[in-house]
Amino acid sequence: MKRVAILQSNYVPWKGYFDLIASVDEFVLYDDMQYTRRDWRNRNRIKTPTGLQWLTVPVMVKGRFEQPIRDTRIDGTGWAARHWKALECSYRRAPAFEATAAWLEPMYRHRWTHLSMLNRALMEAVCTRLSIATHLSNSWDYALPGGRNERLASICEQAGAQIYVSGPAARGYLDEAAFTRRGIDVEWFDYGPYREYPQLWGTFEHQVSILDLLFSGGADAPSLARRA
Repeated sequence: MKRVAILQSNYVPWKGYFDLIASVDEFVLYDDMQYTRRDWRNRNRIKTPTGLQWLTVPVMVKGRFEQPIRDTRIDGTGWAARHWKALECSYRRAPAFEATAAWLEPMYRHRWTHLSMLNRALMEAVCTRLSIATHLSNSWDYALPGGRNERLASICEQAGAQIYVSGPAARGYLDEAAFTRRGIDVEWFDYGPYREYPQLWGTFEHQVSILDLLFSGGADAPSLARRA
């Protein structure tokens, strides 16, 4: 039975995001949705010697308040060097820093123009490192009817899904009947519990970018990114 999940792209998201990807056969990046400010689309957190730090990709938003994520342009190029410097300073003592930096640093040298493109490229690279073989697709690969629930259900139907896997945050708005009419079951995904690993800089923190796990977990990263 084919399992599908649909979610907006995030900037180097936490391990739970990748655990959800690994749980399905196809993961649809829902970047036709409106870009939301002060959200996970263009930022995430890392651990540093002085505490948690946000890494934020600057984007062009003035006069573009209703733009979809897929059309959101990155503002400038200096952010990439700053992000890499922050990662290097925070994780150069981590066990898998050199191995991770070998493929990750070149991605920060590329001149990205759109947030969605950056997010997807990083997600694909991370999936490879975590041995996740799930097919990634884009929402614009499918016809999108009106209405949030109808769109989600229609994407699943077009993708040939029998099961739609949704994060728990959608319980407040998801209309399961839209899926039932199409013969699709809805399954609710539970994040965690996740195992701790040797993490730098004080008290263990789960809610940080997957990069923290990749730098710190080494060969154990694929199993550490899955629920215990």
